[in-house]
Amino acid sequence: MEPLKPLTANQKLSLPLLHQHVPAGFPSPADSYAETSIDLNEELIRHPASTFFLRVKGESMRNAGVLDGDLLIIDRSLNPQPGHIVVAVLDGSFTLKRLTYSKNIPYLEAENPKYQPIDLRHYKNVHIWGVAIYSIHELSNKVSSN
Repeated sequence: MEPLKPLTANQKLSLPLLHQHVPAGFPSPADSYAETSIDLNEELIRHPASTFFLRVKGESMRNAGVLDGDLLIIDRSLNPQPGHIVVAVLDGSFTLKRLTYSKNIPYLEAENPKYQPIDLRHYKNVHIWGVAIYSIHELSNKVSSN
C-alpha cells in the first residue's frame, strides 16, 4: 500500500453527497434522493494558500462548540473582527479564544466560565495569527447500558 500524500490545492477529494437533508427533529421518508459529489476542499477552504489545520487541546472554548481534540481550520487571510474565534500568539504562546472589546480595550474571552478573560494589555507581544472558520470533531457514539 502506498503512503498517503497530503492534498494540495489542485487535488480534488470528491465524496458522495445526497440531495436529501437529514431532519434532526421528526423522521422523514428517504425514498427519493439523488447522489452527487462534494469536494471538501472547495466546501471548507476559501483561501488555500493561507489556510492551516490545528488540533485543539483544552476545554476553554467548549461552549462555542470547540472541543478538546477538534481539528480546526484556520484562515490567516481573514481580518480578525470582534466576535471571531481567533488563534492568538501571546508572548510566544498560542491560544484559542474569542476576540472582544470593552471600552476600546481588546480581550480574548473563553467560552467556558472556568476561564477568565485575557486582557491583551498585559502582554508585550500580541499577534492574532488567524481566524478559526471550522471546527471538526468526532461525534460521541457511546452505547449506554440500560
